[in-house]
Amino acid sequence: MTSLDKPTEDTGQSPPADARAVTEAALFEAFGGVRGMVETVLPGLLFVAIFTIDKNLHLAAIAALAVSLILVVVRLAMKDTVKHAFSGVFGVAFGVVFAMFTGNAKDFYLPGMLYTLGLALAYIVTALAGVPLIGLILGPVFKENLSWRTRNPGRKKAYTKASWAWGLILLAKCAILFPLYWWSDTTKLGWVLVALKIPPFLLAVWLTWVFLAKAPAPIDVFAEMEAEEKAEEERKAALAAEGGETTAGRHRRDG
Repeated sequence: MTSLDKPTEDTGQSPPADARAVTEAALFEAFGGVRGMVETVLPGLLFVAIFTIDKNLHLAAIAALAVSLILVVVRLAMKDTVKHAFSGVFGVAFGVVFAMFTGNAKDFYLPGMLYTLGLALAYIVTALAGVPLIGLILGPVFKENLSWRTRNPGRKKAYTKASWAWGLILLAKCAILFPLYWWSDTTKLGWVLVALKIPPFLLAVWLTWVFLAKAPAPIDVFAEMEAEEKAEEERKAALAAEGGETTAGRHRRDG
């Protein structure tokens, strides 16, 4: 059994303060931080604001798509990561296509609502399956990949709890939005959706931080692999040096 296969002891103790700071920074990075939240909210906010004022579906849709593209361009100009901005563009683009195709402004929000429902179910199903989605998302961020599944039971438990939290929070959000989609008008649905963009997200992120802050520290599998590669190189170098000394000694005896 190599060091990459050996399970770590789960002491049940909380990691030190610096580990909690690393957890907070990693969550901030993984979910886009304040800027990512702005990029998520702004297109929908612009859409509902314009539609509230003059009920112009085409103008509202074009404005929402345009601001999404501008956010991507700004990211590219600053040579920053564009994954959050690009996801916003795709979400808005699907919403625009749905709304334009049906002529119903409420359908601008339907793709995002369906995505939220699917994501909620994914969190719950993967938690039940023992491969919590939040662990798959955050594992590479913490440089632990999937080591938490077999080697760090405390973190697997924390990831499972976090996935349940995300799934249930998103399901609660869907339970509010879908009835509004069927029975309310576009303006009310839009403003409620905008209002529900950030608070549930922050609650889920905070709960994730709470669970992980109490869990054992992540296992840096990249550092382990580098250490093993270095040890293997040193072993080969030692064998080569030993072989050279043996050859030199044989030559001396033959001489």
